[in-house]
Amino acid sequence: MASSPPAAGADRPGPPGPEDGRTHDVLVVGGGPSGSACAYWLAEAGWDVALVERKQFPREKTCGDGLTPRSVRQLEDMGLTDALAGAHRYEGLRACGYGRQLEMAWPDHPSFPSYGYVITRHDLDQIVNDRATKAGATVWQGTEALAPILDGSPGGGPDRLPACTGALVKDKDSGRTREIRARYVVVADGANSRFGRALGTSRERDWPMGMALRGYYRSPRHDDPFIESHLDIRDESGAVVPGYGWIFPLGDGRVNVGVGLLSVSGRWKGVNTSTLMDTFVRTAPAYWGLSPETSCGPPTGGKLPMGLAVGPRVGPTTLAIGDAGGSINPFNGEGIAYGYETGRLAAAALGAALAGEGSAALDAYETTLADAYGLYYKVARDFVYLMSQPHVMRACIQTGMHSKSLMGLVLRVMANLMRPEELGVAETAYLALASASRLFPTR
Repeated sequence: MASSPPAAGADRPGPPGPEDGRTHDVLVVGGGPSGSACAYWLAEAGWDVALVERKQFPREKTCGDGLTPRSVRQLEDMGLTDALAGAHRYEGLRACGYGRQLEMAWPDHPSFPSYGYVITRHDLDQIVNDRATKAGATVWQGTEALAPILDGSPGGGPDRLPACTGALVKDKDSGRTREIRARYVVVADGANSRFGRALGTSRERDWPMGMALRGYYRSPRHDDPFIESHLDIRDESGAVVPGYGWIFPLGDGRVNVGVGLLSVSGRWKGVNTSTLMDTFVRTAPAYWGLSPETSCGPPTGGKLPMGLAVGPRVGPTTLAIGDAGGSINPFNGEGIAYGYETGRLAAAALGAALAGEGSAALDAYETTLADAYGLYYKVARDFVYLMSQPHVMRACIQTGMHSKSLMGLVLRVMANLMRPEELGVAETAYLALASASRLFPTR
């Protein structure tokens, strides 16, 4: 018989101790975009969801801070339109490369808005987590998930996560450890995902890996209506490397400045991102006013698993989502939107499981991911392999920078803003890439 969620707004007990015996419907490990979105959608549906976050909000997070129309759509669907009112709204992308600039507005789309925002993750992640809390999720900040609790039943293996029934957690302030039990567990602790690795997740080493570094600078153009992407970043020898530099205006006197590098099968792994960042800042257009004197502090960086490179993502009672499942878009390094989206998809699968479908609903989550992103991400991975060859990258960028219409089509494909119900030029070009990609070995 299908179970029903508790009534919305029902009283929820306080933090459990090891003796109270409470079992939540779902435990979410990690309070970033995917974890908080998943917790919100579950709580909004009335399920008893608990979330543990290792740090206290607000907290710093290395990120470009740019929200594309895909991200904005998810935030608005969570009822956060008013919460974004104070963020810097921008209208499109300024692409720069080989001495040329092209300004492209976000395209009109039937499902996504034609604008984005730039807002620090320091502020954004708290906004979304607070939304999950207000929807009824139980959130424990400053609480680290030390280890998964396994039920000992079969179900794990090279292609499946084991059955997990909770986590041993530690409160950072008190040092107290306790167990939190749940019928289902969601792994959402980011790109490094210690909890996921403890369950058996790993990255496909031959698939693209992103490496990024970002810092904040004071700038006279902090409220520019375009985010800026530089497609010809160079190493200390002057050679162009696969990746891009960005300058995203925050509207508060600062800009977010960073570089992203794509490493494929170990190639370009030895490039020093700190040197790459220094070179980019030194050669950035003078109108941004970037210099050591305008720096707000040293840059921070991290690695970005892309294209669903991390797995397995599904077990009898367990799902891995967001960066912990390698959901970053290889085309453009965007992770926030796909964190929100995979969190929402996971919540739908978990809701079905809790309503009586059991582990079959979790298996369907993987199918849903494949339908939503599988072919698109394969095309993206193949594109990254191609662009990792300097002469190919140079030829493509130089050609594109001479045609605003061509670059507009590229923007639609790379930002995943195609119109599935139409067969325009961008959609036709993508389908041609997809057909070619199917001929390549799976990667």
